[in-house]
Amino acid sequence: MAVVDPGTRKKVLKVIFVSLLLDLISFTFILPLFPSLLEFYRNSEVGPESQSTLLARILRGLNTYKSAFAKPIDSRYDIVLLGGALGSLFSLLQAIASPVIGRLSDKYGRRTALLASMSGNILSVLLWVVAVDFRTFLASRVVGGLSEGNVQLATAIAADISDENSRGSTMALIGACFSIAFTFGPALGAYLSSIATVAANPFATAAGVSLLLIVTETAYLYFKLPETLPSMTGKVTTTTTKVVTKPAAVTRTNSHTLLNAVHFTFLLFFSGMEFSLPFMTYDLFGYSAANNGRILGFIGLISSILQGGVTRRMAPLRTVQLGVTTCLIAFVMLGRLNTVGSLYLAATCLATTSATVVSGLNTLGSFEASAGERGGKLGILRSWGQLGRGLGPILFTSVYWWAGREVAYGMGSLGILGVALLVFAGLKAPPGSLKKKAVSEKK
Repeated sequence: MAVVDPGTRKKVLKVIFVSLLLDLISFTFILPLFPSLLEFYRNSEVGPESQSTLLARILRGLNTYKSAFAKPIDSRYDIVLLGGALGSLFSLLQAIASPVIGRLSDKYGRRTALLASMSGNILSVLLWVVAVDFRTFLASRVVGGLSEGNVQLATAIAADISDENSRGSTMALIGACFSIAFTFGPALGAYLSSIATVAANPFATAAGVSLLLIVTETAYLYFKLPETLPSMTGKVTTTTTKVVTKPAAVTRTNSHTLLNAVHFTFLLFFSGMEFSLPFMTYDLFGYSAANNGRILGFIGLISSILQGGVTRRMAPLRTVQLGVTTCLIAFVMLGRLNTVGSLYLAATCLATTSATVVSGLNTLGSFEASAGERGGKLGILRSWGQLGRGLGPILFTSVYWWAGREVAYGMGSLGILGVALLVFAGLKAPPGSLKKKAVSEKK
């Protein structure tokens, strides 16, 4: 096990938190802008005289897909379906890239891999800044999907600098970055998009600020982040600082196959539900983008409170069990609710799920890998999760449109019930994850 000086650990944790917060706020800028972004490109590139553009061809393909449904579908879903397809593309590209990025970090170091990933992120956002046509915007999403490695590398770094007793709370810090970013990032992105500076790209202001955050993050990492890969720092045993090139074997409690299956299946259903939620609130309550922004902000706020005060003190297996239980409750409620009060009660359950499951699975995965293979194993775990996140929205919304809300969320409930059975019957707590802390951590 790695021995890390407390001062170094505190410094690295600060760097992880600040850099990941900058990264995720920048990432979330674009989320509320997708409908207006894609509508802008459609209005400028799709028409009787422009049927040969890339966007026109993609929309024709999506309309062919829509025509497979037995009932007519409102044309306003053209943009929704296109946004879902782009979201799925980003996640599927992440599924391809994550194992590669993880293995590179095991071979060349976390710092080198993270800075290389940041170079791709800068290129991605720069393409968005100059995206006056859909083709360039699509290129931005492709480059971003293939290069985004910040979250998985932050997870590997957190595992490098934590012992068994503090690993769960360290992973929860990463989850808290997500919650804080999703609480404020989308609203800030929506505000910046209202400041038009370039007629050819009305979203250039939001893209420019996003680029500034990414460049600032890269410079901060370059100057502040030390290498944490144990084989490159020499801190690999409790009795000596001599570099050991061959990592010690790990006695595994849970197979990586089972962890990957849980991650994939959970995100397959959870991401589909997330993507369909704005449609459901629009259909039931006539919610506008602002209303949906408020409920997403509510989820982010509750999630960050839970991660900061509750889940960081729980054993990782317990956090996963809590999360899939509240997720099942939320699915059942979403299939039956008809009041705003019950919607916010379901949202509280979803916030609990967001605060627990993924960070808990990452912590469990880190216990099942030695220092020299941790980046690769966590990369594969993320890859399976991203595959589920890529497939979930298009599959779930298809069922939603075809059979209705009750059937879609009923099927989702059965899926999450299967995940719960895997978690409660299949997963076990690694011995080190149950040790009581000798000294309570302070942020």
